[in-house]
Amino acid sequence: MSANGTAPLISLTWTDQVTGHLGHLVIDRLVRGVSSGGLRMRAGCTLEEVTGLARGMTMKEALHYDPDARYIPLGGAKGGIDCDPHAPEAYGVLTRYLRAMRPYIEQFWTTGEDLGLTQDLVDKAAAEAGLVSSIQAVYPLLDDERAARQRLADAFAVEVDGIGLDELAGGCGVAEAVLATLDRAGTPYAGTRVALQGLGTMGGATARFLARAGLRIVAVADVKGTVANPGGLDVEALLRGRDAFGAMDRTALRPGDVELPPEAWLSADAEVLVPAAVSYCVTAANQARITARWIVEAANMPVVPEAEALLAARGITVLPDVVVNSGTNAWWWWTLFGDIGADADEAFAHIRRSMRALIDRMLARAAADGSTPRAAAHALVTDRLPEIAARYGSHR
Repeated sequence: MSANGTAPLISLTWTDQVTGHLGHLVIDRLVRGVSSGGLRMRAGCTLEEVTGLARGMTMKEALHYDPDARYIPLGGAKGGIDCDPHAPEAYGVLTRYLRAMRPYIEQFWTTGEDLGLTQDLVDKAAAEAGLVSSIQAVYPLLDDERAARQRLADAFAVEVDGIGLDELAGGCGVAEAVLATLDRAGTPYAGTRVALQGLGTMGGATARFLARAGLRIVAVADVKGTVANPGGLDVEALLRGRDAFGAMDRTALRPGDVELPPEAWLSADAEVLVPAAVSYCVTAANQARITARWIVEAANMPVVPEAEALLAARGITVLPDVVVNSGTNAWWWWTLFGDIGADADEAFAHIRRSMRALIDRMLARAAADGSTPRAAAHALVTDRLPEIAARYGSHR
């Protein structure tokens, strides 16, 4: 079902004739004839999962609607491939999937990296599949396509202390969501402890911004397990030693750093938990281990609905992914459409202003309605979609 309860516009499943792997595409809705949503690759990826992600993209786009901006929100979509991204056949499957989806990408689905894939890999496979770009469907909406494409390319070339701006944009947004929440609660940054699942694209950048804001990162989990230190981990050292998939180099650990089982991050003695790796990782069964006050969803759909209800009953607040991790998608479009330039300071300032305003609106709405932040986010989307549809056209 789409963001307003109707069925998605397009829902399809593709079978790779070489390996038998399945791929999915769901277009929740089109706005101005175009939709936006990344492509993920993971073993076990399902059509139901991709449908939920596409619905979330419709919400992310609508939540950042500003009628005075150059960037006007698009519709929501998502792609997913059921394949281990580490498998030797993964790249071939990706290329064949993109070739099969080429008519959709050329006309009305703009896509990019998501879980299990990097933008460089998506770009390489897209070129082999005969595509101009993974976001070429949006080009007709640009005032000056050449200048816009150059601006985005320049932005992707920007690095800050060894990490690309494209990676940092999302983490900046997640971190600002945390900081805005702490501010509303009157909780000082210094001494606030954070545990993260994932030190990849989203988790690594989030850890950097939170550590630099004065918060203490006490636990980080990757595929090998959890690394913890109640006194705080050296985030920059961990970032320097991680591999392309976010796995940490254990030889770089300091005295006082300990290795724990993979799920130990859930029960870490921390005020904030940031699941930043995989979907469905907080379940009705394991939520009882959580003692944090806030769970901030940097990953897509990490807390299952049954777990969220149980957490709420225990006074633990979940900040939903559709708001928390929306900065990455918005940064792409703000840059491409020309609301911001290819500059890190300008990007971070714009992301912080936008995310803080969005978090404040969501939490104020939740307080006024006596609802959860997720319900408040849905209410904000429901308020905005009719105006977007009336002004720009929306099809589902």
